[in-house]
Amino acid sequence: MPATPNSSAIEPLLEALSFSPDNLALRKHVAGLLTQAGRFAEAEELYRTGLRQAPDDAELQLGLAETYAELGKSSAAFVVVEELLGTHPEHARAHLLHARLLLAADQLPAAREAYSTALTYNPTLEDAELARRLRGGQTAQPAHGGSPTPFPSGPGSPTPDDDDDFSGIEHTLFSGLERPKITFADVGGMESIKEEIRLKIIHPLQFPDLYKAYGKAAGGGMLLYGPPGCGKTYLARATAGEVQASFIHVGINDILDMWLGNSERNLHQLFEQARLQAPCVLFFDEVDALAANRHDLRQSAGRTVINQFLSELDGATRSNEGVLILAATNAPWHLDSAFRRPGRFDRILLVTPPDEAAREAVLNVLLQGKPVASSVNLRKLAAQTAGFSGADLQAVVDVAIEACLRESMKAGKPLPLEQRTLAEATGKVKPSTREWFATAKNYALYSNEGGIYDDILVYLGIKKPSA
Repeated sequence: MPATPNSSAIEPLLEALSFSPDNLALRKHVAGLLTQAGRFAEAEELYRTGLRQAPDDAELQLGLAETYAELGKSSAAFVVVEELLGTHPEHARAHLLHARLLLAADQLPAAREAYSTALTYNPTLEDAELARRLRGGQTAQPAHGGSPTPFPSGPGSPTPDDDDDFSGIEHTLFSGLERPKITFADVGGMESIKEEIRLKIIHPLQFPDLYKAYGKAAGGGMLLYGPPGCGKTYLARATAGEVQASFIHVGINDILDMWLGNSERNLHQLFEQARLQAPCVLFFDEVDALAANRHDLRQSAGRTVINQFLSELDGATRSNEGVLILAATNAPWHLDSAFRRPGRFDRILLVTPPDEAAREAVLNVLLQGKPVASSVNLRKLAAQTAGFSGADLQAVVDVAIEACLRESMKAGKPLPLEQRTLAEATGKVKPSTREWFATAKNYALYSNEGGIYDDILVYLGIKKPSA
């Protein structure tokens, strides 16, 4: 076992790292020394900073997971080690740590399987004490070394996960964790919206010193609204890809629970996990289901969920630095006004149906890999589909393909999609956005406090854009 390094050996390396923060090899070495010296909180910070630079580095991920285990943050360790095993299923040391964590959580069969897998990949990792405890089913010890520390039992006693902010739902939530590859270059049109997102969300991460000089922190919320099928979710994923951040897609089923207090707990844990993954884009789909106007709610349970949501947005218990919060809704007028205060969803952006150039690009993507006649003019087709959303254009292509299939069956051979077939399909599909704009127009004309829905009036040609 290596000798425990003393502070005099570590401090010069820490100073060197402060002058060369991008040196990952040095960062890993210093973090390892801090772990050996029992300075786990400092090691955790080094590992987390390193993962912001290299989010897929297996050594940094394992080091962070081991540090969490030493600090008693067992659920956070679970999250990191299981993400690591998802991308590196052959990582023997990760399987060994997983076995210790599972044993600490009294999941004996799973712990045995993880230990066996670790030895399959690397027999030199055999641990006689761990093997003995796995055979005997004894109570948990610290996941990374140390002496056995049984968990107490009985009323009011803590469980293995009571020592941190997480519980059993983290695996469900993190099943939706992504690292998107798409960027703004893959999003057709929406230039003004992309520029707003850059200013509010992306630039604070790319130029932190400049924003800090003006007292602006990286983080905050932005609300995307508009008719369904216009690419709000795709845009949120592209935002994460633009800054190489993690992306967590949250639906109402991930939060709402029939049991009193569980919805608030789920919401808190979700934000905690996003903070662990920072930089992270936390995207709430159909947010109006979670953030409805409290005056419209008859049950107090719904109000407590909203209050918890507001508290998390404010970072009341922990900082949201590096957590980029996006939300989408088709009905922003149903949101509680408290969500639009500064520091929350203080910027709301209308995501309109794609313009003509964007429609042409969408049709080009939708028709790729399909038999299309060389005479098809997508620009002409795009001009005939004003007001169509991306989902509507998908419906046009589907209707055209069905018609082409019927003709192909009659002809006894596959026929290409013709301009005529696609044009006829556009006449059969009605823009789904019309109904939404009819409703939105009423709110924009008669319930437009502070001019928050002026963009709707500009899009409809009722109001001129401001200079």
